[in-house]
Amino acid sequence: MSPPKLSPVNTAPRIFRTEEELARLPASERIRYRLVAADRRYHANDNIAAFVREGELDELKAEVRAKLDEVLQALVIDTESDHNTQETAKRVAKMYVEEIFAGRYQAMPSVTEFPNAERLNELMIVGPITVRSACSHHLCPILGKVWIGLLPNEHSNLIGLSKYTRICDWIMSRPQIQEEAVTMLANELQERVKPDGLGIVMEADHFCMHWRGVKDNQSAMVNSVMRGAFLKDPNLRREFLSLLPNRKAG
Repeated sequence: MSPPKLSPVNTAPRIFRTEEELARLPASERIRYRLVAADRRYHANDNIAAFVREGELDELKAEVRAKLDEVLQALVIDTESDHNTQETAKRVAKMYVEEIFAGRYQAMPSVTEFPNAERLNELMIVGPITVRSACSHHLCPILGKVWIGLLPNEHSNLIGLSKYTRICDWIMSRPQIQEEAVTMLANELQERVKPDGLGIVMEADHFCMHWRGVKDNQSAMVNSVMRGAFLKDPNLRREFLSLLPNRKAG
């Protein structure tokens, strides 16, 4: 006789009915609950600022600090008597949440847009913009530069030069791979500026190659995204690439 079939275990997240119930959870679980309930992805390079409530980033830092203390203990580091590492977990937690991964937890910076009153339609290049990111595979630094080329039209929105740097920093301050970072930056600028053409080139050193593994100090990665006229017009693309200042010799 066949054994009776068991009902499948319900793995769906419990629906909390009150904020009081949510408040009893750690901040990371509250934030994750909101993301899952909204069917929102929360990969390493996703921005989740809309799901973080006031005061929760301080709670999150405290959680991260506690977990990092456990990591240091697992590495057999005596953080009690070693004066160099007594505050390491606190410093690293603050660095992750407030600095190098801040693009996950902070809302998009305010960017003032202006109409293209003079109907500018010539090639514009912004860069090199210094960018700092982290490889999502090993959490090692990615340090490099970005160049942005734009071909506006009469309907484009113009933004100030410093705003390109702010947008770049917001996108790059997340754990990710370079190819996806450049695509995300292109999507954001395409949506905001609405140019006829957009070209982005990023050149960066990856410390997951310099610091570990092959330990090659000479390798750098260059990749690009071309949209609209930059993709269709090879002459425009060549002009953009030829005018990039301070590019390393290929």
